[in-house]
Amino acid sequence: MSKVILSLGSNTGDRLANIEKAITLINRHIGIINSKSSLYETEPCGYKSENNFLNMVLEVETNLLPNTILSKCKEIEKTNGRKNISNTYTDRSIDIDILFYENEIIDSPTLKIPHPLLHQRKFNLIPLNDIIPDFIHPVLNKSISELLNLCEDKSLVAVFQKDKR
Repeated sequence: MSKVILSLGSNTGDRLANIEKAITLINRHIGIINSKSSLYETEPCGYKSENNFLNMVLEVETNLLPNTILSKCKEIEKTNGRKNISNTYTDRSIDIDILFYENEIIDSPTLKIPHPLLHQRKFNLIPLNDIIPDFIHPVLNKSISELLNLCEDKSLVAVFQKDKR
């Protein structure tokens, strides 16, 4: 079994329900969820939108290989109502990214692990710090907590209050 770290985000529709449905489908089609970060409300990154995201990360134990996980994530996004799966930043019902797969480094046209931007994004680093603060990034050779301390991202990342849906 391998450990994969997935990032989940939603900023349209019932964001909490979108995240919960994705978690159920990940557990069913990708592997056993070992741990979950807190849920965070975050500002959109890389584009302008009035819709804040809900973000979190999961540690999943899986028998699947990275490319299969990527395919399953895309299927879950489509099942969860994601319309235009592209490389541009837009509002979306669900977004699932592979942040880490064990300590592997993959750099192919379709898949990059570790996620190449995670060290620049508090919406990834803060949830990662919840569940794997001492994990060493296999490319940058720094722990998640070190990367969070070095991150210059100034965007809002706050623990989500469920009563403020």
